[in-house]
Amino acid sequence: MLSLFLSKRLRESKNHSGLFGFLSKASTIGVFLGVTVLIVALSVINGFEHQLKERLLSVVPHVSYQAPYDPIENWPAKVKLLEAQVGVISAAPEINLTAMIQHRGKLKAAQLKAIEPNKHQHVSSIGQYIKPFNLSQLSSEEILLGREIAEQLHVKEGDKVTILIANQHAKNALAAPKRVSFKVAGFISMGGEVDRNLAIVSLAKIQKALSLTENTVTGLRLAVDDVFNAHQIAMSAGRALPDLVYVQSWFRTQGSLYQDIQMVRTIVYLVVFLIIAVASFNIISSMVMEVKEKQADIAILKTMGTQDKTIFMTFAVQGLSYAMVGALFGLILGTAVALSITDLFSFWISLDGANPLQGIYFIEFLPSKLAIADIAIVLGATLIISVLSSVYPAWQATKIEPARVLGGG
Repeated sequence: MLSLFLSKRLRESKNHSGLFGFLSKASTIGVFLGVTVLIVALSVINGFEHQLKERLLSVVPHVSYQAPYDPIENWPAKVKLLEAQVGVISAAPEINLTAMIQHRGKLKAAQLKAIEPNKHQHVSSIGQYIKPFNLSQLSSEEILLGREIAEQLHVKEGDKVTILIANQHAKNALAAPKRVSFKVAGFISMGGEVDRNLAIVSLAKIQKALSLTENTVTGLRLAVDDVFNAHQIAMSAGRALPDLVYVQSWFRTQGSLYQDIQMVRTIVYLVVFLIIAVASFNIISSMVMEVKEKQADIAILKTMGTQDKTIFMTFAVQGLSYAMVGALFGLILGTAVALSITDLFSFWISLDGANPLQGIYFIEFLPSKLAIADIAIVLGATLIISVLSSVYPAWQATKIEPARVLGGG
């Protein structure tokens, strides 16, 4: 209690000193800014990671098996075989092609995905982003287009488009492509590459165009229970297939994005902790100067019988209070900004008129997810750094010799 009282008196007396007051405020503001930025930055990174898992990875294949040569026969049996494997939630057939979409003389390259609608809903959440259409109702004569594909071709719902597919069975490599017509039933509006490249049709018409039977496809797709263990599940489940297939997990197509998110998280931790560390050095410098200024007061306290540990705790609490005040206000502001940054970003876009995320990432808004663990880490690290910063000045205060200070020596 005595240490707290003395620390409070020191803080009150110091407020009248311009230089020491400025240094202490600068250190507190430094910690405040560091904690605020770190909480906001980590929340945004968590938001991107959450959107990657819940949004992008709900649409892109967790695992896919593609036939390099001969197509996969009897896909219903192969689907049941894969669904019986450990870690596999569901499996579905598909045919993936690079095709050209034609409408009124305009052409657009696209990734054409032929699916079995009822099965596909169990391995993908793409149906959530299709408007105004229910994926399960997709007929063999209908097509779903990415929003940006439709905009580039000036396609509206109900329009007819023609799909141009390479004639794989032609002896002449320059043979005319096969042409298949579809009616536009809806649009995929998810953001990013999906809107620019994806078109979805039912299996039947594409199987006929490729001279495949009803139970023959070129690929199988899995949804797994642990997306971050997808590669291991892919290899394990793939051994059950009798077909020769290429094995691919989302790590191959989207892994670099996930790694980038983790790298940015590490950089943010490093940079902002350095900011807090610099602010802590301000604490050291201000407290060293304070100890020097208060030598006489410390000497008097010692002659009155005050123990070294009391003096040590007085200055340790003083240094700790600088950091903790900054950390507390940083926590409050950082939490408030993190919880509202998505709305703030949308408001800023509405004023500016340009979205810097449009066409770059798989989302076109700024996500945020506040994690209690991150707050605990930030406050814990700030506490440790501030305690270490307070030790040396507090220890220096205990080394003051009353006889030398009060005796003028």
